[in-house]
Amino acid sequence: MSDTYFIYGMHAVQAALEKEPDNITRIWLEQSRRDQRGSAIMGLAKQNGIHVERVKRDELDRRVPDATHQGVVAESKAKAALDEAGLKQLLDNLDETPFLLVLDGVTDPHNLGACLRTADAAGVHAVIVPRDKACGLTPVVRKVASGAAETVPFVQVTNLARTLKSLKERNIWLMGTDLETEQDIYQADLTGPLALVMGAEGKGMRRLTREHCDFLVKLPMQGSVQSLNVSVSTGICLYEAVRQRQKAE
Repeated sequence: MSDTYFIYGMHAVQAALEKEPDNITRIWLEQSRRDQRGSAIMGLAKQNGIHVERVKRDELDRRVPDATHQGVVAESKAKAALDEAGLKQLLDNLDETPFLLVLDGVTDPHNLGACLRTADAAGVHAVIVPRDKACGLTPVVRKVASGAAETVPFVQVTNLARTLKSLKERNIWLMGTDLETEQDIYQADLTGPLALVMGAEGKGMRRLTREHCDFLVKLPMQGSVQSLNVSVSTGICLYEAVRQRQKAE
């Protein structure tokens, strides 16, 4: 893993400057970007003593080829994901009812980025993924997440089944999603300590992951479509939990 990576896109770069400016080492801004958003990035960079270099568009294209950079690229120190020990410390320090998202093998960076963005909006305390055969915090993920990759704790674990077992030992309920189950999500109680477990694109949850879940739910499908994109399903499930939890307060 490289010690640095590129963040690109106006929103993603601005979010990184607002939330973790100490990690930003350098910014390249397209010469023609002299609008309000470009000025905002210049101002934030100046406040934090970060050098901004005005460059031609082809310089940005060279740094992040095939990316929609919107005229700005930032170099950032790589933020390491948490491991099992980091997750334990995070949970030990929580003074709220745990609310977690577990993604069992999501490989598409756009889906992971969208899940992180929704997790941030819903107040999720951490997103947990397996270290192998799953997407990590790539530049595309960070771009799609629109700053959420810098705010939501991201945990990569070596053995997901073992981590799920440790969550259950903390009395955190594991709610899995499965198209074949009878109970739909609107019949389930999502108000207590909860980890929402989502399966991978197409394949769903692995057998061991499913077996560790305390209960399974499905989204009611009224039309001809049989399933939803994992990031869409995640958003629906998280916000049903948010609705119930707010009502219970």
